Amino acid sequence: MKSRLTASLFLFFIPLLLANTARAVEVLSAVELAGHCKAFPEAKSSSDGVYCIRYIQGFIDGAVATDVRVMINVEAETKRAETIKERALRTRLPSRSDSRRASGYAEFCLGDPVPLEEVVGKVVNDLTKLVESNTGPGSARDSVYKSLREHYPCED
Repeated sequence: MKSRLTASLFLFFIPLLLANTARAVEVLSAVELAGHCKAFPEAKSSSDGVYCIRYIQGFIDGAVATDVRVMINVEAETKRAETIKERALRTRLPSRSDSRRASGYAEFCLGDPVPLEEVVGKVVNDLTKLVESNTGPGSARDSVYKSLREHYPCED
Protein backbone atom coordinates (compact mmCIF):
# COMPACT_ATOMS: atom_id res chain seq x y z
CA MET A 1 0.00 0.00 0.00
CA LYS A 2 2.77 2.41 0.97
CA SER A 3 4.79 1.65 -2.17
CA ARG A 4 1.69 2.15 -4.30
CA LEU A 5 1.16 5.60 -2.76
CA THR A 6 4.81 6.48 -3.29
CA ALA A 7 4.63 5.37 -6.93
CA SER A 8 1.46 7.41 -7.48
CA LEU A 9 3.03 10.51 -6.00
CA PHE A 10 6.16 9.96 -8.07
CA LEU A 11 4.12 9.68 -11.28
CA PHE A 12 2.16 12.81 -10.34
CA PHE A 13 5.21 14.95 -9.64
CA ILE A 14 7.46 13.83 -12.53
CA PRO A 15 5.60 15.96 -15.12
CA LEU A 16 5.78 18.93 -12.78
CA LEU A 17 9.53 18.52 -12.40
CA LEU A 18 10.03 18.18 -16.15
CA ALA A 19 7.85 21.16 -17.03
CA ASN A 20 9.57 24.27 -18.34
CA THR A 21 9.44 26.76 -15.47
CA ALA A 22 11.37 29.51 -17.24
CA ARG A 23 8.15 31.06 -18.55
CA ALA A 24 5.48 30.83 -15.91
CA VAL A 25 2.91 32.77 -17.93
CA GLU A 26 2.54 32.62 -21.68
CA VAL A 27 2.51 36.07 -23.26
CA LEU A 28 -0.80 36.92 -24.91
CA SER A 29 -0.29 38.37 -28.38
CA ALA A 30 -2.06 41.47 -29.65
CA VAL A 31 -3.58 39.34 -32.42
CA GLU A 32 -5.03 36.89 -29.88
CA LEU A 33 -6.50 39.70 -27.79
CA ALA A 34 -7.91 41.36 -30.91
CA GLY A 35 -9.56 38.02 -31.75
CA HIS A 36 -11.37 38.07 -28.40
CA CYS A 37 -12.17 41.75 -28.73
CA LYS A 38 -14.02 41.29 -32.03
CA ALA A 39 -17.03 40.61 -29.82
CA PHE A 40 -16.90 44.14 -28.43
CA PRO A 41 -19.26 46.08 -28.44
CA GLU A 42 -21.97 43.94 -30.09
CA ALA A 43 -21.56 40.90 -27.84
CA LYS A 44 -20.05 42.26 -24.63
CA SER A 45 -21.55 39.50 -22.51
CA SER A 46 -20.15 36.69 -24.67
CA SER A 47 -17.15 34.82 -23.33
CA ASP A 48 -14.86 36.62 -25.80
CA GLY A 49 -16.38 40.02 -24.97
CA VAL A 50 -15.96 39.45 -21.24
CA TYR A 51 -12.38 38.21 -21.77
CA CYS A 52 -11.55 41.37 -23.71
CA ILE A 53 -13.08 43.72 -21.16
CA ARG A 54 -11.55 41.96 -18.16
CA TYR A 55 -8.09 41.81 -19.74
CA ILE A 56 -8.06 45.56 -20.30
CA GLN A 57 -9.57 46.28 -16.89
CA GLY A 58 -7.02 43.99 -15.24
CA PHE A 59 -4.19 45.69 -17.10
CA ILE A 60 -5.31 49.10 -15.82
CA ASP A 61 -5.87 47.87 -12.25
CA GLY A 62 -2.48 46.15 -12.22
CA ALA A 63 -0.67 49.21 -13.52
CA VAL A 64 -2.26 51.51 -10.98
CA ALA A 65 -1.74 49.11 -8.07
CA THR A 66 1.90 48.55 -8.99
CA ASP A 67 2.59 52.25 -9.46
CA VAL A 68 1.02 53.13 -6.11
CA ARG A 69 3.15 50.53 -4.34
CA VAL A 70 6.35 51.64 -6.12
CA MET A 71 5.64 55.31 -5.35
CA ILE A 72 4.95 54.56 -1.68
CA ASN A 73 8.15 52.50 -1.40
CA VAL A 74 10.25 55.23 -3.06
CA GLU A 75 8.78 57.88 -0.75
CA ALA A 76 9.43 55.61 2.22
CA GLU A 77 13.13 55.47 1.42
CA THR A 78 13.35 59.24 1.70
CA LYS A 79 11.59 59.22 5.09
CA ARG A 80 13.91 57.72 7.65
CA ALA A 81 12.35 58.81 10.97
CA GLU A 82 8.79 57.53 10.89
CA THR A 83 7.12 55.66 13.71
CA ILE A 84 6.07 52.04 13.48
CA LYS A 85 2.42 53.14 13.45
CA GLU A 86 3.03 55.61 10.59
CA ARG A 87 4.83 52.98 8.58
CA ALA A 88 2.05 50.45 9.15
CA LEU A 89 -0.60 52.93 8.00
CA ARG A 90 1.44 53.98 4.99
CA THR A 91 2.21 50.45 3.80
CA ARG A 92 -1.14 48.83 4.48
CA LEU A 93 -3.64 51.52 3.63
CA PRO A 94 -2.86 53.21 0.30
CA SER A 95 -5.28 56.05 -0.21
CA ARG A 96 -7.11 57.41 -3.24
CA SER A 97 -4.70 60.34 -3.34
CA ASP A 98 -1.83 57.85 -3.61
CA SER A 99 -3.46 56.48 -6.77
CA ARG A 100 -3.72 59.95 -8.27
CA ARG A 101 -0.10 60.81 -7.43
CA ALA A 102 1.14 57.48 -8.81
CA SER A 103 -0.72 57.61 -12.10
CA GLY A 104 2.11 59.54 -13.73
CA TYR A 105 4.41 56.53 -13.39
CA ALA A 106 2.14 54.54 -15.70
CA GLU A 107 2.28 57.37 -18.24
CA PHE A 108 -1.48 57.25 -18.69
CA CYS A 109 -4.07 58.99 -16.53
CA LEU A 110 -7.71 58.05 -16.52
CA GLY A 111 -10.04 60.79 -15.37
CA ASP A 112 -12.33 60.29 -12.45
CA PRO A 113 -14.52 58.51 -13.51
CA VAL A 114 -13.96 57.30 -17.05
CA PRO A 115 -16.47 54.69 -18.17
CA LEU A 116 -14.76 51.34 -18.71
CA GLU A 117 -16.72 50.87 -21.95
CA GLU A 118 -15.17 54.06 -23.36
CA VAL A 119 -11.63 52.95 -22.50
CA VAL A 120 -12.18 49.44 -23.87
CA GLY A 121 -13.68 50.86 -27.08
CA LYS A 122 -10.58 52.97 -27.77
CA VAL A 123 -8.20 50.11 -27.03
CA VAL A 124 -10.22 47.71 -29.21
CA ASN A 125 -10.15 50.19 -32.11
CA ASP A 126 -6.37 50.42 -31.80
CA LEU A 127 -6.01 46.63 -31.64
CA THR A 128 -8.17 46.27 -34.75
CA LYS A 129 -6.05 48.80 -36.66
CA LEU A 130 -2.87 47.04 -35.51
CA VAL A 131 -4.05 43.66 -36.73
CA GLU A 132 -5.34 45.05 -40.03
CA SER A 133 -2.05 46.81 -40.71
CA ASN A 134 0.00 43.66 -40.04
CA THR A 135 2.43 45.80 -38.05
CA GLY A 136 3.77 42.79 -36.22
CA PRO A 137 2.95 40.14 -33.67
CA GLY A 138 3.49 42.35 -30.61
CA SER A 139 2.20 41.45 -27.19
CA ALA A 140 -1.26 42.39 -25.99
CA ARG A 141 0.38 44.01 -22.97
CA ASP A 142 2.48 46.38 -25.07
CA SER A 143 -0.41 47.19 -27.41
CA VAL A 144 -2.83 48.00 -24.59
CA TYR A 145 -0.20 50.12 -22.85
CA LYS A 146 0.55 52.08 -26.02
CA SER A 147 -3.13 52.71 -26.64
CA LEU A 148 -3.77 53.92 -23.08
CA ARG A 149 -0.76 56.27 -23.22
CA GLU A 150 -1.95 57.66 -26.55
CA HIS A 151 -5.60 58.23 -25.57
CA TYR A 152 -5.17 59.14 -21.91
CA PRO A 153 -1.92 61.09 -21.51
CA CYS A 154 -1.20 62.69 -18.16
CA GLU A 155 -1.30 66.44 -17.91
CA ASP A 156 2.00 68.01 -16.89
